[in-house]
Amino acid sequence: MMIHDYLAPVPESVLEPFEKSHEQQIYSSLQIHRELEDFPDLKDVRIAFLGVMEDRGAINNAGCDGGADKIRQYLYPLFKGRWDFKIADLGNIYKGETIEDSYFALRDVVAELLKRNIITILIGGSQDLTYPVYRAYDVLEQTVNLVSIDARFDLGEQGLPLNSQNFLSHIVLNKPYNLYNYSNLGYQTYFVNQEELDLMERMFFDVVRLGEIKSSIAEAEPLLRNADLISFDMAAIRQTDAPGTAFRSPHGFSGEDACALSRYAGLSDKVSCFSLMEYNPQFDNRDQTAHLAAHMLWYFLEGFSSRKEDYPFSSKKEHIKFIVLIEDGDHELTFYKSPKSERWWVEVPIEMKTSQRHMMVPCSHKDYLKALNGEIPIRWWRAYQKGM
Repeated sequence: MMIHDYLAPVPESVLEPFEKSHEQQIYSSLQIHRELEDFPDLKDVRIAFLGVMEDRGAINNAGCDGGADKIRQYLYPLFKGRWDFKIADLGNIYKGETIEDSYFALRDVVAELLKRNIITILIGGSQDLTYPVYRAYDVLEQTVNLVSIDARFDLGEQGLPLNSQNFLSHIVLNKPYNLYNYSNLGYQTYFVNQEELDLMERMFFDVVRLGEIKSSIAEAEPLLRNADLISFDMAAIRQTDAPGTAFRSPHGFSGEDACALSRYAGLSDKVSCFSLMEYNPQFDNRDQTAHLAAHMLWYFLEGFSSRKEDYPFSSKKEHIKFIVLIEDGDHELTFYKSPKSERWWVEVPIEMKTSQRHMMVPCSHKDYLKALNGEIPIRWWRAYQKGM
């Protein structure tokens, strides 16, 4: 089955208001899956939007299946930056007869886009959809780094069917075990029980409290730079900025924070799927959240347009090397700085059985300064423990 068999065209009611758009608006530059027209040619397409009309796995958030078309109404009229890459809007995954059918379709479509080296931007639906997207990476036969921007960990209760509040347990426990690292940005302690925090510590996962990230939003960039898949729960944004979610809270990221995080995601040379989840138009006040989501997607595209392709996957010749001795020379830390982007990495001596993709750990200039002061950066320590 071809992927277009799984995909419904973007409704004409969504497209009609933009037929006379300015040539510099996003709508005018998109290759769109339309009714009564051929499916878009994916040749040379770099990024594809994909909506999901599925909410049966959402806990207390029925209605989030309608999020994609509402966000499109605010994304299409935005003006482009200096972008010279092709973007397609492939429409929406049909809602299957069963939820498993929807999962199957989503996994197959994302897997095909991955094989074509097309970045997927997923809009609509609930967090359980992160699991079939994660399973799509099985076709690449490589380990995966997942970053979740979320107020909660969504581990849930083991043994229950997949849903929006236990998807992470399914990722961690189900074969094939392709998860190398999980990172959570912005968890709020009063939403997380201590057992979950202890588990994250034992597995050497990177979890960062909301207050830590908000005090220096740039410190989130290295974690996003190391991701393959990013799942952004719109409920991680505070209620005043994003009321259109079932689990809104007075605390969370600001709209500006959310756009900065989205830009960092776009900048990453590794990120191949970025999803905005749990947006529900039924709860949205004057479409405020849809408008913000559109801006977040714009910033992802802006970040992508500025990718430097300087991730030192193999050769480090072009990077500036710094060696730091700490603890009286017991540990030697080797840092690399890119002259293209001035971003930093630290080398981690791990066994060859672990993927080479994870030997270079993104870090920040602050991590280098900590090492100069005799402190082992936590990013290095966790990666080292994981690789032992």
